[in-house]
Amino acid sequence: MAINHNCYLDLAFKIAEKNLGKTKSNPSVGTIIVKHHTVISSGITSFNGRPHAEFNALKKNTNFKGASLYTTLEPCTHYGLTPPCINIIVKKKIKDVYYSFNDPDLRTFKKAKIFLKKNKIKASLIKTKNYKKFYDSYIYNKKFKLPFITGKIAISKDYYTINKRSKWITHERSQKITHFLRSINDCIFSTSKTINKDNSLLNCRIDGLDNFNPDLFIIDLNLKLKKHLLLNSLIKKRKTFLITNSKNLKKINFFKKKGFKFIFVKTLKSKNDFNLMFKKIYKLGYRRAFFETGLSFLNTLLHYNLINNLYILKNKKMLKKNGLNNTSSQLLKRIKLKKKIKINLNSDTLYKKEF
Repeated sequence: MAINHNCYLDLAFKIAEKNLGKTKSNPSVGTIIVKHHTVISSGITSFNGRPHAEFNALKKNTNFKGASLYTTLEPCTHYGLTPPCINIIVKKKIKDVYYSFNDPDLRTFKKAKIFLKKNKIKASLIKTKNYKKFYDSYIYNKKFKLPFITGKIAISKDYYTINKRSKWITHERSQKITHFLRSINDCIFSTSKTINKDNSLLNCRIDGLDNFNPDLFIIDLNLKLKKHLLLNSLIKKRKTFLITNSKNLKKINFFKKKGFKFIFVKTLKSKNDFNLMFKKIYKLGYRRAFFETGLSFLNTLLHYNLINNLYILKNKKMLKKNGLNNTSSQLLKRIKLKKKIKINLNSDTLYKKEF
C-alpha cells in the first residue's frame, strides 16, 4: 500500500493554521503521528509558542515505536527555553520523519536530518504545493528581524474608500473576513485618525475567536486620540500601545492611568523611520502585524514598499457622487488585482496581493 506523504503533511498544515499568529516569536507548527496507516496522535505549537508541536504530539502515553512523524517544519535541534524536539523524537523511537520546510533559524537549519540519521531515523524533506507560502512571515522575520506586514483596505468599484451615506463600503460578510484576518496576526496597527473616526474595537468578533484580541498599536504622533472610546474596554484584555513623539505630559499621564503603554519615536517621515519603529515592535516579540488604516496611511506604506501582503475587499457597485477619498487612490489603482480568493461575499470580491 503506497503511502501518500503529502496527504499527511497537508493534514499537519491544517492543524498548524489553527494557531497562526498566536505563537509569538515561534512559528505555528502542526505534527501528525502515523502508525500502520492510521493517525494515532497530533500536536500543534502551543499558544504563545511553547511547548512545540512535536512535543505535544509525542507526550501522550502511547506506543510510538516504529511510527512515522509528519511535521510542517524541520524539528528543532537547539536548546532554547525548552529542549530540542529531536530529543523526544529519538526517545519515543520514531522510525521516520517527514517535513516540508527547513527551519530558517540558523541554530537548526538543515541539522535535524543529520542528527536523526546518526540515530538511525530516516528524515525526508517533502515540499508541498498547497502550503508553499505558509512560512513566508516566519522566513521574513528571521531574515530581516522585522514583523511581517499585512494591510487591508475596502474599496468601491470606482476606488472610493469612504461612503458618504453609510459607515461601510462592503457587505457585512466582508467584515467577518476582517475579523478573521485580525485573528491570524499577533498585533493590529491603526492610527488615531482612523480610530477617532470609526470608534472601532479592533478585535475578533467571530464565534470561537471572540476571546482572542491581538495587541493594539496606535500611531498617534500628536496624541490626538479621543479619551472615551470603545477600545478602552479591552485595555485589561490586551496590551495597547500609543506610538508618539508628543511631550504633552498631561495627556501622557492620562493615557497611562487608563492602561495604555507608550513607544516614543522621533518622527515617521521616511522609510528608515518606519523600519526603526518596526524594529522596536520586533524586539517586543511581535512577528505578524495587521494594518487597518485609512487610504492616506496605506499610501505611505505602499510608497515605502513596507507591505508584504495586501488584502483588498472590492464592492461591485460604483459610489460615484456618494464616494469620497481623503487622498489620491492612484497607488491602489496601479495594483493589478489578479489573485481572487474563492469565497462567497455576496456583492464583494476579496483579492490578495503579495509584494
